[in-house]
Amino acid sequence: MSWCYRHIIRPNLFKHDAEQVHEFTLGSLGWVSRHQLMCDALEAWLAPAPLPVHLFGLQFPNPIGLAAGMDKLGVALPAWEALGFGFAEIGAVTWHPQPGNPPPRLFRAVAEQAIVNRMGFNNHGAEALASVLTHWRTQHRWPAHPIGINLGKSKTTPLDQAAADYASSFRRLHALADFFVVNVSSPNTPNLRQLQDRSALEEILLALREAQSAEARHSAPKPILIKIAPDLSFAAIDELLQLTETGGTAGIVATNTTLARPDTADPVSRRVFTEAGGLSGRPLRTRSTEVIRHIHRQTRGKLPIIGVGGIFTAADAWEKITAGASLLQIYTGLVYEGPALIKALVTGLRDRVNELGLTNLQQAVGLQASDPLAPDHVPSMSALHRPCH
Repeated sequence: MSWCYRHIIRPNLFKHDAEQVHEFTLGSLGWVSRHQLMCDALEAWLAPAPLPVHLFGLQFPNPIGLAAGMDKLGVALPAWEALGFGFAEIGAVTWHPQPGNPPPRLFRAVAEQAIVNRMGFNNHGAEALASVLTHWRTQHRWPAHPIGINLGKSKTTPLDQAAADYASSFRRLHALADFFVVNVSSPNTPNLRQLQDRSALEEILLALREAQSAEARHSAPKPILIKIAPDLSFAAIDELLQLTETGGTAGIVATNTTLARPDTADPVSRRVFTEAGGLSGRPLRTRSTEVIRHIHRQTRGKLPIIGVGGIFTAADAWEKITAGASLLQIYTGLVYEGPALIKALVTGLRDRVNELGLTNLQQAVGLQASDPLAPDHVPSMSALHRPCH
């Protein structure tokens, strides 16, 4: 399946505009999601054997999750489980509907196995997402694995009103997800990354805790995670980690896309890298692992981490687990490697667990975090060092 995808399916898909292919794929998976027999067929073909992880009070059938951005509207919710994912993060969603940035806004750097996007939180708003998710529940098509929702700030909402904006989405969607991720690190909404400032983020988390308390009458508290940028210095990350000790934060998603760019000899990639937006994919792998390792060290492994960035192989996944990630997410790797990647990653992780004589994957978390050769003293961007224009 992987060979077929890389050599036959992907070349044909990549002849077309990246966003058009994304919409076509999502529409196809939405159709699959509405038909149980199709979901059953996908699951029989692609789903891996379980590699369970218990985290946040939730049971994940395996540690490989769908990263936010792939399914902003929740239109393919049942299909993600059928493809073998252990969890899925829907969104980002904002309180107000918004079209996002004008196209073109999604670009492939194929030689570097990277993507640059400046989508800008295009979505139909929290109310519309609530309707879609409610539909899947009432149709008894809700996945058995955990579902997270990525919360973003509406572009029209001033920064000083961001806390209320996040809280509005959180209240509306609280009963419809298993966990939430506060996205203050996307580079594609003007000034959004300023909300990673400790005082601004503290205000947001306080508003979410108050909303959580109000919703406690109707449903159990939901874990709240923070998604951070890879471009933060370690000193800035440490400030945020201090906030997690008092802010009721369940974990960190590390990392979002980067504003940095790698050097490349490929002329097409050089042109793509001049586009504004966040870069994801293979060039982000090392930096995201550095951030994961730093967080694990600084918190002594007490703060759970979802690792994301440049995961294309089981070796990439193992690198992030042993650096300190308890769960993983993929997006760009799925685009380049195809749906067989999920099973390959889970199988590869299980093989490594067995080789070491471990009884579960949790025992591997952070095994290499104390490696003295692993960089931690400087906010290295490794191959990523040239800022985008």
